[in-house]
Parts: sequence; C-alpha cells; structure tokens
Amino acid sequence: MMQPAALKDIMGDRVPGGLDLVRLIRDGLPIDAIDHVMDGGWLSAVELDRIVLPRRTLSNRRKTGRLTAEQSDRLVRVVRLLALTAETFGDREKAARWLRRPTSALGGEPPLHLLDTDEGARAVENLLGRIAHGIAA
Repeated sequence: MMQPAALKDIMGDRVPGGLDLVRLIRDGLPIDAIDHVMDGGWLSAVELDRIVLPRRTLSNRRKTGRLTAEQSDRLVRVVRLLALTAETFGDREKAARWLRRPTSALGGEPPLHLLDTDEGARAVENLLGRIAHGIAA
C-alpha cells in the first residue's frame, strides 16, 4: 500500500493517511488539492478534464471551495496511481512517458486514459506490480 508521503508529494502537506483520509474524501477535498496537482505538473488541464472532472464542473467547484466526495475519491485514485508509477519507474519523467504511451498490455490504451474508472486503475496498478517484480508486462 502506498504511504501517505507519496500523496503529500503530489497533493501537498495537508494529506492525512488511513481513515483520516477517508473522512477527508467523504467531506470533499479542498479545491487547492486540484491546483497542487496541476501546479506540480502531474496532470495537464486536458488530462484533468478527461480523468478527474470537467473544466465547467471545476469552475463551479471553485465557487464552493471543495470537491464532492466522488470527485475527491477520483482525484485520490488518480494521484495514488501517479505516485505508484513514479515509484515503480524511479523517475518522474520516465513515469510520465509510460503513463501517456499506449501499452499493449492494456489493450493499446495509454495507462493514464484508464484512470477514469476503478477497474481501469486496477488494471494499471496490476501492470505496475508486474513491472516492479520483473514479470513480463
């Protein structure tokens, strides 16, 4: 399981771990979690729009200052996989290239494109586990 430090690297210092994170997700993450991910260069605006939440919705969420529980859960799922990919490849740039390149082990899809669903994220996570353990991907 990924350590909370990996989430903090991507989302900022205020990310708790364990059940505290569950509570925070249920309450809705502050909108600055999105800003931190984008400002850190982890996701582009287009990728965020496609995977986490549409730009119009983001604009509306900025007015309230918080994401919904569902949006928060989706963001944490994506961030968890971004961190796991960086950890697996040991280099953020290699991880970024791998995430955006079509992969035959994922039906020709770029791994990043699959992170919009839980099943897609699981497929990416399983593939990363195989890569980390030296099993042919």
